[in-house]
Amino acid sequence: MKQQQGVVVVQPKYYATFNQTQPPSYWDYENAKIEYGSEEPYEAICKIGRGKYSEVFEGVDNRNGMKVVLKVLKPVKKRKIRREIRILQVLKGGTNIIDLHDVVRDQNLKIPTLIFPYMENTDFRSLFPKLTDNDIKHYIFELLKALDYAHQRGIFHRDVKPQNIIVDPKTRTLKLIDWGLAEFYHPSQDYNVRVASRYFKGPELLVDYLYYDYSLDIWSTGAMFASMIFKKEPFFQGNDNYDQLVKITKVLGTDGLKQYIKKYNIKLDNAYNGLLLKQKLINIFLLSKTRLVILCSLRQCSFMQFGCYRFIIKNVTL
Repeated sequence: MKQQQGVVVVQPKYYATFNQTQPPSYWDYENAKIEYGSEEPYEAICKIGRGKYSEVFEGVDNRNGMKVVLKVLKPVKKRKIRREIRILQVLKGGTNIIDLHDVVRDQNLKIPTLIFPYMENTDFRSLFPKLTDNDIKHYIFELLKALDYAHQRGIFHRDVKPQNIIVDPKTRTLKLIDWGLAEFYHPSQDYNVRVASRYFKGPELLVDYLYYDYSLDIWSTGAMFASMIFKKEPFFQGNDNYDQLVKITKVLGTDGLKQYIKKYNIKLDNAYNGLLLKQKLINIFLLSKTRLVILCSLRQCSFMQFGCYRFIIKNVTL
């Protein structure tokens, strides 16, 4: 462990020093030279999505008739644009990771557009009520493959959520998309906690711990996993970031949170005063129901088939 500005910094168990073994040209996106192609061959057909930093269109490559997806980036800092492009270049061809096909830019407005291959897909969240036990195992495993591929290469996504996963249920294909908040991991580097969507934020973000690592992606995956199992989406649904942590402690209790805060020498925001005092009893209540689920699982029966999860959701308000 290292002590930095009074806060304890712990390196992840795996892939902590990968980027230290690479030349700066691998991870130094701020000085990376981006080669932009011509936008002429690509034609936008219809808008299929939008976000804080981009608008997304279904389109076509007129050279060969191939369907593509065009992600038109909104005006943001050049640093962020370079980061996303460099990370997508590094991850190109990766397991279950969307491939960057081309990078183009409007010659007049200088607006970058990322070109991706088109994939038939269904809103992942709409599939949750229909997923069988085997489906859940399959899709979570495929998502973990994508994350491990990125983590091995010193990159964490920082925005894992159903909206950033595209699935073709016919082929059971999964792709992890939208790497706009992804970053290269460097030991002891402090990172912005204003990443990830609220319902999938890890506790480290909610307590303003700046030295988080790859495990953030695993928490977000776990939150989504719980949504699939318990048929409750999102599983943790706070009204704001403070309430989000309260919702988490209602399931996991406050003992673990207190140990975490003590271990990393974190000072909680005063806004939490009085909010995290009454979670012990609720946690004990839920724990008995969780044991039931675990027992069903150990007996290799389907807890969804027998409705155990419905009993939990009916009796516990998150």
